[in-house]
Amino acid sequence: MRNQDSIAAERRRKTVLSIVLAVVCVIYVLPVLTVVINSFKQNTFVKTETFALPNSETSAGWDNFVKGMTFGNYPFWKSVVYSVVITVLSTALILLFTSMAAWYIARVNSKFCKAVYYLCVFSMVVPFQMVMFTLSKTADSLHLNTPWTIPVVYLGFGAGLAIFMFVGFVKSIPLEIEESASIDGCGPLRTYFNIVFPMLRPTMISVGILEIMWVWNDYLLPVLVLDINEYRTIPIHIQYLKGSYGTVDLGATMALILLSIIPVIIFYLLCQKYIIKGVAAGAVKG
Repeated sequence: MRNQDSIAAERRRKTVLSIVLAVVCVIYVLPVLTVVINSFKQNTFVKTETFALPNSETSAGWDNFVKGMTFGNYPFWKSVVYSVVITVLSTALILLFTSMAAWYIARVNSKFCKAVYYLCVFSMVVPFQMVMFTLSKTADSLHLNTPWTIPVVYLGFGAGLAIFMFVGFVKSIPLEIEESASIDGCGPLRTYFNIVFPMLRPTMISVGILEIMWVWNDYLLPVLVLDINEYRTIPIHIQYLKGSYGTVDLGATMALILLSIIPVIIFYLLCQKYIIKGVAAGAVKG
């Protein structure tokens, strides 16, 4: 009887937990569904029937997507190119340099390395608004105000989280593996790229997804650093979907927002199994 009661209690607990998690899931998914629904509605009905499904009267078809991509004098494809260039370069720089720095910090036990590590951890709690004006002025002074140079700014501001995650994983890697490589004649660079770098793959993917989502959706840093008349990322392009007297076409805005989140969602779905592997590997090693 006691076993049956405990089994029944466990089932009730799992049922309640499933219901709670389902409600939380709906709360998180609802904004995305709202964007999808309203991206196919006429502008007037986006304001009056926000949560209603499109019908023959309210539907705009694909007109919102065409209107959003052809609005104004700035072509949408250029914004896509600049967003892709900035995201790819920034993520590549962050993954390469922060993983190398984290490996050095984790293996060299010195006060300098500890100070650098704690500074990186401290940078995670510093709000961007506290440094944005100084950062933008410094970027202008160093000519880091183009899509090909702004990744350096992202590297500096995004290094904290990446180093924090990489240091934790590197510490779980047995030091004997690197010592064996050193005995075989591998130098520091060869040891890193041939031994350490492949082992960091799960954490690389986890950090890469976080950085891609941050850089791809970032609005504030590009609008402060870049010349928005010449270089516009997708978030900046969406911000300029305004007509006369500041009127906004919400249907076209929703359509471009949907186009901007689809690549990130696809990338996340393709790489989610690697995220789970990365978390599991970091939990059982060492």
